[in-house]
Amino acid sequence: MWDYPRPPAAVPSTDRIRVVHGGRVIADTTRAIRVLETSQPPAYYLPPDDVDLSCLVRTSRRTMCEWKGVASYWDLDLGDDRRIREAAWSYDDPVPAYRAIAGHLAFYAQVLDECWVDDERVAPNPGMFYGGWITSRVVGPFKGSAGTLHW
Repeated sequence: MWDYPRPPAAVPSTDRIRVVHGGRVIADTTRAIRVLETSQPPAYYLPPDDVDLSCLVRTSRRTMCEWKGVASYWDLDLGDDRRIREAAWSYDDPVPAYRAIAGHLAFYAQVLDECWVDDERVAPNPGMFYGGWITSRVVGPFKGSAGTLHW
């Protein structure tokens, strides 16, 4: 991933991407977009048609990405007081170079029970700023741990 570009590349993926929490499948797709950025493991953006939107609640939080534009955040609400704050994010109207991810959702593996790329369970990106998914396909070190902010 140190070979990944800056600015990031948005690349279609046919890998099977799954998100599971509390035994419930939140997302399952083979139509994700991988965003590849120097010093970070890939973030997977999933089309809304392949996400169970009934358990996601948009929050008022917004942040600005220097590459993609304004991000919105989503809570995962499975009922029974099982609300996971800001479990996902999306870009409703990204800058033109990232139109492919418009409306797609990306999930923080840090707060969810299971995130998968094909049959490999991912490890979360260190920290909570970046949402990349670590698999055996990528090699660190990864930005996100304490002391890596200014790499």
